[in-house]
Amino acid sequence: MNLTLLGPELVLVLGGLALLLVDLAVPAARRHLLGYATAGGVALLCLYFVANHGAGGAAARAFGGMFVLDGVASFFKAIFLLSGVVVLLLAADSSPRLGGGITEYYALVLFALAGMCLAASANDFSVMYVALELITVTFYVLTSFERSRAASLEAGVKYLILGALSSGFLVYGIALAFGASGTMSFDELAKHSPELASNRLFQLGVLMIFGGLSFKIAVFPFQVWAPDVYEGAPVPTTAFLAIGSKAAGVVLLVRLFGFAVPDLALHWEPLWMTVAGVSILYGSLCAIPQRGLRRLLGYSSIANGGFVMVALSTMSKAGSAAVLFYLAGYLFTVLAAFLVVGVLVHRVGKDDFSVLAGLHHRSPLLAAVLAASMISLAGVPPLAGFFGKFVVLRAVVEQGAASHAYFWLAAVAIVGVVISFWYYFGVIRAMYWGGDAPDLTPIPISPTLRGAMILCLGGILCLGVFPSAIWEAAVAAVAGLGI
Repeated sequence: MNLTLLGPELVLVLGGLALLLVDLAVPAARRHLLGYATAGGVALLCLYFVANHGAGGAAARAFGGMFVLDGVASFFKAIFLLSGVVVLLLAADSSPRLGGGITEYYALVLFALAGMCLAASANDFSVMYVALELITVTFYVLTSFERSRAASLEAGVKYLILGALSSGFLVYGIALAFGASGTMSFDELAKHSPELASNRLFQLGVLMIFGGLSFKIAVFPFQVWAPDVYEGAPVPTTAFLAIGSKAAGVVLLVRLFGFAVPDLALHWEPLWMTVAGVSILYGSLCAIPQRGLRRLLGYSSIANGGFVMVALSTMSKAGSAAVLFYLAGYLFTVLAAFLVVGVLVHRVGKDDFSVLAGLHHRSPLLAAVLAASMISLAGVPPLAGFFGKFVVLRAVVEQGAASHAYFWLAAVAIVGVVISFWYYFGVIRAMYWGGDAPDLTPIPISPTLRGAMILCLGGILCLGVFPSAIWEAAVAAVAGLGI
């Protein structure tokens, strides 16, 4: 048993517990400073982890093979930790709106991060379930943290009900898969993958597990919660849901279908393609009439989950590498958008299109960051979103020789991109050509959030203009996949 492999998870859990103790000695007026200190600590942990664990290193196992640290785990843990830094900075800036118990909010973010990092290294059904429950239970609280707002409580109830349903699917699917295979180890499942691919009971179990994980990614048919929860939850929670929770579901899909049961995954190509196509069209079409930024980003999240599923449906290493790169670009893009939304909600009081009029006069930085985020999400060069969508579509077209259905899937994805131009550029139009603003008072931005926005803006530009380093890391990370 090598506890050093569990270093990030242990540091995060112990850090969360330490925060709860330190809170007792810190005056209420200064507790927001704990958020900045915690963000700094997570940033140092991220830098240390990235410096010591490359994406292409040999896999190391612990706890009887239940826990694995390989390229995929390292790549996703870097994504989780970086997202945690930005979420904590946004939470610290939002502390007056979040109200009492802000230190508990920081601690819950650390516990959720620990669950996400554990999910990235899960090599056993039991570890997968524990990791997902740790993530889900913390988000139950984080979603309804603004107890004085009915919208936040409503979002928490909706997330609780549907999250409990997805957990039921997950645990029952694990029970069926274990009953059919006699093991919970992904390594053992991989050894018997060809036989298990034709076992009906095992297929049913894995299908239910897929349903439970689909809830995390917010794809069809478990996508209905996203817009309401995105709109009602505190903005830092919504940002964390958009990237952290989604990436946790994706890494478990990659582990299960890429490492454990690749033969079964190859038999399910029509299912993958259906889920991907419907998610893209549903998210894109439903986003058109939205007039609130968070609801729009909620439907956008469904469409982007569909693009992830498009890449996964190829069941190829190129497609899996495309997933990793896509999420890296999505990280900076969606966090940039939510940083702007957070400032608007906490300084102006709302995030609908009416407050966007004249935003480039009130805050040129907010307008520039939000515009860059929308352009990247739309997939326009030379930003990160363009290259992310490009590698996804390239992976799909490469599979077209094996099955012409992939060409149809690529066509659906392109239609989704075209539709998305309408609502993404609608945000830009509202900012720059939305008419006279009723209020031209400058919007203040804290230095920490200003720095976070510049960091995200730099990430969006660098991954679009210089994508080779991250792309090579993604390719190295998926080299050990069984597909």
